[in-house]
Amino acid sequence: MATVKILLWKHDRKSDGRHPIALRVTKDRKSKYIFTGEYILEKDWDVQKGLAKKSYPSSVRLNNLLLKKLTEAHDVALEIEAKNKNQSVAIITKKITGTDQFNFFQASEVFLSNLLKRKKYDQHYNQSLRLNVFKTYLGKKTLSFTELSVTLIKGFETYLLHERKVAQRTAVNYLILLRTIYNFARKEFDVDATNYPFGKGKIQIKFPETEKIGLSKEEVQLLETAQDLTPAQQHAVNVWLISFYFAGVRVGDVVQLKWSDFKDGRLYYRMGKNQKLVSLAIPNKAQKILRFYKEQKGHESGLVFPFLMETNLKNEKQLSIRIKTITRNLNRRLEIVADKLKMDKKLSMHIARHSFGNISGDKIPIQMLQKLYRHSSITTTVNYQQNFMHKETDDALEKVIGF
Repeated sequence: MATVKILLWKHDRKSDGRHPIALRVTKDRKSKYIFTGEYILEKDWDVQKGLAKKSYPSSVRLNNLLLKKLTEAHDVALEIEAKNKNQSVAIITKKITGTDQFNFFQASEVFLSNLLKRKKYDQHYNQSLRLNVFKTYLGKKTLSFTELSVTLIKGFETYLLHERKVAQRTAVNYLILLRTIYNFARKEFDVDATNYPFGKGKIQIKFPETEKIGLSKEEVQLLETAQDLTPAQQHAVNVWLISFYFAGVRVGDVVQLKWSDFKDGRLYYRMGKNQKLVSLAIPNKAQKILRFYKEQKGHESGLVFPFLMETNLKNEKQLSIRIKTITRNLNRRLEIVADKLKMDKKLSMHIARHSFGNISGDKIPIQMLQKLYRHSSITTTVNYQQNFMHKETDDALEKVIGF
């Protein structure tokens, strides 16, 4: 049996702090929402009663309106179920409203809110930016799921590629987000998928092949022996080298390294991306850099590198934002270093991992590389490393044309 309840929709808010008031229709553990068009501050809302508090200036008028809507919704739901008790919550809601009110951007707000609850701050930041670009393209802040058509999505992709000049891989990330939110709404809010725009014969999302280029052994040696760098540039090179020496540790993990992570000649740390516990021997080259920082004033903070000494490491949101800023600064300095050393490759923190893959090539068994890269699946390692394994194809080519 369907139930209807009045509630405050906290996933959205006007600039003055007021939240929309909605009716939640639930059946078979699936819910859909009907928005009343009324807004109220959280402090004026009685959560238990599902009505405005008496302190709210127009509480009598508003509560009478809400109770009327609630009664009407109940009556419609009972009438529908009397005819067919197996009707879905989506059909019941449409009968109540005459349309499907729960729209794409309302679903996206819930989706983003869930990312924050799970402390996925980087994802929340990136996906929020992408949704804002989508809103800019549409020129409006509401979009029904029936409007999210193949034609609209293809138009958005064209806009991304030709007007915003984004890379093909970046455009794919936008389309994946649209699909993810649509699927989320289907699962969590029973959104009708009759006009679902993704899949065979519609929008099929394919990842373009990306070119992964790392530094060569000679180019890494240039970094190791670089002279006349500013202290900031040398810090950037040191962070890059530590990442490289430990098989491409991600920059967010490198800048958070603590002296307590090093025991008995080994590095023990938990990866921020998937929380895997990693243990690696400390290479001699890494020990030299670590000794340099050990001797610096301020190492009592417990951190190896100085970038996060003024940051509250327990505040995950603040930490995430700070690491983004640090990464941008490191990459800018690495670009300057690459220019000084006359490198013709783009130097960034990201390619420390690619450089390890490039130099390892096909010299190391794939199972060992899986351990070094900390991949859960060997398929991931194979797909990654094939970007750098060229000997067999080079030999095959030479056998054909080497006459």
